[in-house]
Amino acid sequence: MTPDAPTYFSQSYAEARGKFLAAAEAANLDVHSEPHPLLGRDGEPLALDIVRDGPADARAVLILSSACHGVEGYCGSGVQVALLGDAGFRAAAHAAGVAVLYLHALNPYGFSWWRRTTHENVDLNRNFQNFHQPLPVNQAYAEIAHLVVPQDWPPAPGVQQAVDAYIARHGLKAWQTAVTSGQYQYPEGLFFGGHGPTWSQMAVRHALREHGQRCTRLGWIDFHTGLGPSGVGERIFACRDDAVALARARAWWGPGITSIYDGSSTSALLTGLMWTVAYEACPQAEYTGIALEYGTVPVEEVLDALRADQWLENHPEADTLDPARRAAIKQRLRDAFYTDTDVWKRQIVAQGREAAHQAVAGLGGA
Repeated sequence: MTPDAPTYFSQSYAEARGKFLAAAEAANLDVHSEPHPLLGRDGEPLALDIVRDGPADARAVLILSSACHGVEGYCGSGVQVALLGDAGFRAAAHAAGVAVLYLHALNPYGFSWWRRTTHENVDLNRNFQNFHQPLPVNQAYAEIAHLVVPQDWPPAPGVQQAVDAYIARHGLKAWQTAVTSGQYQYPEGLFFGGHGPTWSQMAVRHALREHGQRCTRLGWIDFHTGLGPSGVGERIFACRDDAVALARARAWWGPGITSIYDGSSTSALLTGLMWTVAYEACPQAEYTGIALEYGTVPVEEVLDALRADQWLENHPEADTLDPARRAAIKQRLRDAFYTDTDVWKRQIVAQGREAAHQAVAGLGGA
């Protein structure tokens, strides 16, 4: 099981970025950084850092990305640092003719500030829409928006009773689906997909256009946390609803691949998903991808941590009125997406390495 795994993880975005840049330097790989317009929580610069391990004309490319959802970057960054320092993995990729593209901190603002969203309060993985067309309407969210992020935190007894009644009547899965599937009408709510492309969306598009337009086969593992049993990495199919692509993903990563399309995933059916950009930016490539979703705490706790954090974002005066409450809410949010134990970290790295090796074998096998 990877005894050195805990050393790859960090306690802040700045530390994580430092470890990633150091790992790239030790591997003698160049780093291209897309600077973010804002500074981090501790005044540090923010960036999407891009490292390519392999030739520019490689026919197969594997993307390994972290921090699509900001605070979830603690997990993905640790796996990326581990793989950059893994001579066996790098040799396998080179031998298979697969270039590995590391995208470190797709949403560096959320990573640094312990938020799941971008600085625009947008869920990056709901932001990949055609904003020239009418946006989807999440009617189920509209009915409960006042309960999801209430006026007061902790919620007034009547609010919590209404939430409990909704779950009792419709089930926890229905509550999760209504809250998480994506919405475009409540900018100060949860899982808001935005009214236009975010900085992070544009940075992702630019990276794929730069590095993904010369390959014929493209793979993608996007690291996430917050759903499922603690330490277990669910491999969620991240392609269009295509039986051929699903069969290919299962050939690479095993029959346990789950899907949002058939209800087998712990994730709800979502809209505005990030990986759809692969089809737009790299139309010449056969694309196969997964979200590797590691469990942390029960989904009810994850959602409540997000509700509290969004309330805090909507009430900046709480920072000065009750700093202890602010600190507790932020810590709860990080704990919902990052289990800061050695056991969990070893599980994360072991499964991340396995999935990356399997992707390299799949990409190099044809």
